[in-house]
Amino acid sequence: MNSAVLVIAVIVIALGAAVVQLFGQPVIGGLLILLGIIFALTLRTAAEWERAVVLRLGRFAGIRGPGLYFLIPAFETVYATVDTRRQSTRISAEDTLTADAVSVTMDSIMFWRVSDVKRAATELTDYQSMIAQVAQTSLREVISATTLNDILSEREAMDAKLREYITRKSEGWGIGDIAVEIRDVKIPPELNDAMSRNAQAEKEKQARVTLASAEIAIAQQIAAASQIYQENPVALQIRQMGLIYDMNKDRGVTILVPTDMANALGASIALNVNNPNATPPKPFTPFAQNVGSVPRS
Repeated sequence: MNSAVLVIAVIVIALGAAVVQLFGQPVIGGLLILLGIIFALTLRTAAEWERAVVLRLGRFAGIRGPGLYFLIPAFETVYATVDTRRQSTRISAEDTLTADAVSVTMDSIMFWRVSDVKRAATELTDYQSMIAQVAQTSLREVISATTLNDILSEREAMDAKLREYITRKSEGWGIGDIAVEIRDVKIPPELNDAMSRNAQAEKEKQARVTLASAEIAIAQQIAAASQIYQENPVALQIRQMGLIYDMNKDRGVTILVPTDMANALGASIALNVNNPNATPPKPFTPFAQNVGSVPRS
C-alpha cells in the first residue's frame, strides 16, 4: 500500500467515525468507513517512471500506471513494479586473454532500459542480474576475439561490437536502448614498460628524421646563398659586416674593419700626377702636399 493511499483511507475512515459520533448518522458514517476500507484495499499509485504488473488469479491482467489505479480486492495483486528509466550497469573482465595471448583487465559500463515491461517481468526471473551476466560474458568474448593493439586503438569499434553481442543475446527479453562504453583497460606492468620504451624509441626516431630533414633544407639554402655570394662578392662583404654588427651591437664596443679604400684613393692620386692636363688636387688636402715632391717624368 502506498503512503498516499493510506492517508486517503485514514481520512475517509476518520470522517465516517466523526459522522457517527457527532451527528448520530450510523448509516452514513458506516458507508464512509466502508469506503475508506475499500480505498485501502483497492487504490494504488505509481510514479511517472514506474509500471505495475498486475496478476488476476495468477494470470497476467495488465500494466497499470503511472498515477492512480485500482485493484480488485482478493482477485488482483501487484506482482512487480518495473522501473522504466534508463539504467547503468558496470561490467568488468579480469585477466582475460586477447587474441594475441595478452592478459588484460577491462572495465566497461552498459546503459539500458526496459522497453517491454510484460516480457521483462513475466519471462525473466531477475532481468537486472541476467542482463549484467550477459554483458560480462559478452565482454570476455569480445576481448578473446580482439588483439591488444585493436583494443587500445579502436575503442569505438570495441564498443559497437560489444553492444552487438549483448543485443543479440538479450533479444526478446524486453530490454532495449543498449549502449556500452569502455572505461579502462589495464595490462601487465612489464608489458606496459615495454610499450612505453617502444613508444619513446619511435618518438626519438621521428625526431631524428625531422632533424635530418631540417639539415637537408638548411644545406640547400646555404648552397643557394653561396652561389649568390660567388657571383656578387660585394653582397658577401655586406653580409659579413651585418653579421659582425649583429654580434656586437649590444656590447658597446668599437669595431675596426680593414678595407681597400686607402689603396683605391692612393691609386687615383698617382694617376692624376702622371696626367699633366688633369686638374691638380686641392691644396688643403694632405694628399696634395705629398704629391708636390713627386718628380715629373
